[in-house]
Amino acid sequence: MSTTTAPGEQTAAVVARSLTKRFGRRVALAGTSFEVRPGELVAVIGPNGAGKTTLLSIVAGVLAPDEGEVLQPPGSRPFGWVPQQVALYSKLSVAENLRLFARLERVADPEAAVKRMLAETGLEDRSDEEVGHLSGGNRQRVNIGIGLLAEPSVLLLDEPSAALDPRQRERLWEFISRLAARGTTVMFSTHDVAEAERYGERVLVLADAELLFDGTPVELERTAGGGTRDFESAFVSFLRERGH
Repeated sequence: MSTTTAPGEQTAAVVARSLTKRFGRRVALAGTSFEVRPGELVAVIGPNGAGKTTLLSIVAGVLAPDEGEVLQPPGSRPFGWVPQQVALYSKLSVAENLRLFARLERVADPEAAVKRMLAETGLEDRSDEEVGHLSGGNRQRVNIGIGLLAEPSVLLLDEPSAALDPRQRERLWEFISRLAARGTTVMFSTHDVAEAERYGERVLVLADAELLFDGTPVELERTAGGGTRDFESAFVSFLRERGH
């Protein structure tokens, strides 16, 4: 559950303290702590089952931690959450989907929010088209648009580019990068470590429910030691050195 930050933490957009989550006997997240600055792009990477989705779900407020807390600045808006599975109504148009979710989220002026999101996502010319007829990249843009309806200060994306072709992926990241440039804090999980290196100003490395690294891609390469040819090799070496 998100609460407001203490006075000394007001420069952070997100403060996570000792987040722990268990599903039965399985520990999905173990004592994870970090801070994210306003407008920062942070990649969350790690092997399958590392706890990436669990972490983002807790920060988003859709999953409660068993221990720990997520803090946000006083007066900040609820965080935006975009799960990996696109949750859209295929028989409704782009505008109808946005309008429906704006009303469900009790946005003060749904029509203004729909107009703004069509412009933000670059889908004004597709506003009357059924979502089921859109490409995967455009459906993902609608999905992210729904996450932005309430103008969140922090946007959380779980595998946003999964199943997209290279051109769709490039367009999606141009859109996300513009959001960050305008001050929206973005945290995203990805299995594509090259994507994390390219777009993440910082990376959080999770493995077996533990946060093993928090720093820049360059710092991760240095931590992995010399001899690595690229970021992916450094990432693999880093995990191997720590028994993962």
